[in-house]
Amino acid sequence: MALISVGIDHEHASLDLLERATVVEHEWSKVLRTLISQRNIHEVVFVSTCLRTEVVAVIDRFHGAIDEITQTWSEVTGLEIDEFADHLTVHFDRGVANHLFSVAAGLKSVVPGEFEVLGQLRRALELATEEQTAGPELTELFQRAIGSGRRVRSETQIARGTTSFAQAAVAMATEEFGVDLSGADVVVIGAGQLAGGIARSLLGSSSRLRRLTICNRTRERAERLRDDIGDERVTVATLDDVPERITAARLVVAAIEVASPVVTRQDLERCHQEVLFVDLGLPRSVASDLCDLGNVHRVDIGDLRERVEQALGERHEAVDAARVIVNDDVEKYLNDQRARGASAIVSELREHFDEVVAGEMARREHDLDDLTPAQRERVASLLRSVVAKIAHRPTVALKEAAGTDQGPRLSEATRNLFDL
Repeated sequence: MALISVGIDHEHASLDLLERATVVEHEWSKVLRTLISQRNIHEVVFVSTCLRTEVVAVIDRFHGAIDEITQTWSEVTGLEIDEFADHLTVHFDRGVANHLFSVAAGLKSVVPGEFEVLGQLRRALELATEEQTAGPELTELFQRAIGSGRRVRSETQIARGTTSFAQAAVAMATEEFGVDLSGADVVVIGAGQLAGGIARSLLGSSSRLRRLTICNRTRERAERLRDDIGDERVTVATLDDVPERITAARLVVAAIEVASPVVTRQDLERCHQEVLFVDLGLPRSVASDLCDLGNVHRVDIGDLRERVEQALGERHEAVDAARVIVNDDVEKYLNDQRARGASAIVSELREHFDEVVAGEMARREHDLDDLTPAQRERVASLLRSVVAKIAHRPTVALKEAAGTDQGPRLSEATRNLFDL
């Protein structure tokens, strides 16, 4: 069996394709159940982060698994495989660890070092555990990647300054687009981790903000976020209230996954004040047809790219330091995996030889009737000693090959030769 990851991300696909390839959250469990039922997939985690959707799996046949993953993806999104096949990013075995550890470190995020991705990876593993699609191999891989991501943020400067989508979105609205929040009404659509970060950033960036309304599918979740923030300026509403609330807002930030826009063209036409919409949803949460609405302005995730280039320039040394940590943690993880693999095959080989000795002693028991118990034990000891010497060289070779390209081939040959 082997590891594989298959995904589509902002580095290799357009924002439009990413939007159409996004799987909304209530479909994630269905995707996991469908994938785990496939012939070539033994463990699977479905990951959906900012501008990234991918499948990480333990598989049998490489091409068979690719076909099963892409077919499932096509069915759940309605996309033809030809529409996204050329934009997929595929990693295999060692490359999966390198990739996932880098994602956890924030090295593959639009905003370098952003911390939301750790929560997103943790949530993906938790869901796969609940659906019983994540076994011991993927559980350890994800836990080690998340741990490495935490280490990167504590030991480097990659997390200084604007380190999250939330902070970048707020900075973009207030600094680059000059939105004055003094006495303003602000609407945040969504009540998840990203929406919570945006709300806190907005409230922290302007003590003069008049009111911040959190609109969410379920009012209860919005109320929990309001209570957690603990600011008297925060009110809550449902998605049904969005059209009314945005007519008084100066800034609207959408951080929610929806199948169709929450804010329609008709809703935008009701806004007569100057208002900026920051749409961080994929698929898009706010209608994009604004050509004749001079007072309504809209930006989305794609507009964050310029801020990314600036952040990369400012954090060049921190990014390099993060890569060193990631490489170190990946090597430790792979070495541990190889050591366990060698230990398992060596243990199986020794058990096999012990069974051979025990079997031969039992089969020839009548030939040893004239021997005393002590003499029988000396014969058994001699047999074990001879077998141990025969097994010594294969055992040493397996241990020495662990961690090299020869290791898997030698382990497989040993299994075939001794029928393990």
